[in-house]
Amino acid sequence: MNGSNILNDAREGLADKILGYREPKPASLKISPWLAMSLLQKAIRRGELQLAQKAAATLLLIAPDRLWRRCGAAAFEEIGVADLQVVSLVTAALAGKRYRATIGGEWKVASFIVDRMAKAPKCRAADDLLLTADSHPLFRRARIDLAAKTIAELIRIATGDAALPVRALAAWYAIGTHPRQTKQLSARPGEPAALFDGLCEAGLPHTVVEIAREGFRKIGLPLCPFVALLCPLAINQASVVQDDDLPLEIMVGETPGWSRDVYTREGRNALEAFLQSDCETARWVRDHIRPGQMVNFLGTVVFRVEGGLVRRRSRWPTGDELRRRVDFECHGPGCPNATEILRLMRNDIGLLNKERANVG
Repeated sequence: MNGSNILNDAREGLADKILGYREPKPASLKISPWLAMSLLQKAIRRGELQLAQKAAATLLLIAPDRLWRRCGAAAFEEIGVADLQVVSLVTAALAGKRYRATIGGEWKVASFIVDRMAKAPKCRAADDLLLTADSHPLFRRARIDLAAKTIAELIRIATGDAALPVRALAAWYAIGTHPRQTKQLSARPGEPAALFDGLCEAGLPHTVVEIAREGFRKIGLPLCPFVALLCPLAINQASVVQDDDLPLEIMVGETPGWSRDVYTREGRNALEAFLQSDCETARWVRDHIRPGQMVNFLGTVVFRVEGGLVRRRSRWPTGDELRRRVDFECHGPGCPNATEILRLMRNDIGLLNKERANVG
């Protein structure tokens, strides 16, 4: 089956599944698009369907392009190999406004795919693979060496038997790297079509590769080919579905405290205020991290103990190992082992919530 047939089947599948769907009509929230995007993706992670629908309705009203891009990113980042059918449906929905008008319109399609993502099992292994490739000290040499390889050499490495993060790095360079997406990789143009063709020729599941190809064409994120790389491993490894241990939460107005992350104005202000306090976490950060890096570092730590947690996580050996590496080993030279700071932040999450409430 060629790529166009696979995409046509995905779009027909979405049209069929949406026929009997009765979309809710939630009121939009009076929040910024950045807070709405954070709320949407984290609510999907946590299976908080009503909050996810409110966030989607808000984005459709104030920033529709951000809504569709964020839905596409969430499919590959949050669902991934845990439910490839849902990833396929979301990717099909990105075909364009004209297509969506033929199967129910903007809100019906948006509401449906948000519903399916919130209810799906979750696997964040593609994002953990990205962070491992980009930040883990073990792969520093590979980040340097692979930057000089030809596209053909990169594709051979991506489809070969190297360590998974090295294969991911090769795939990343092959599709092209940009400073806004990476902390460590050299910027260079890529040839996405050549990479996806190479993944198909290497025997990776054709349907998954073509959905990843279309996802990358729409949202331009390396998460898309990473899901294709992970797929054969996920198929061959046993998995169980478990909820993460979620910390206590508060509501700040109409939205939960966990939606206020380092990428929102409200979240950043709360982190800055928290760092001025005398709690153990703030003291540790002040003692170990450079002043200009403290807010971003703390934001990453908060993500690992709160923002990135999910309900219905698909647990499988490779996914668990990638998560462990990012949790403990990818926080930069000021924190070679994050065991202590993660423990402190879990204990102090209530104090951060107080700052979030104070910021409003």
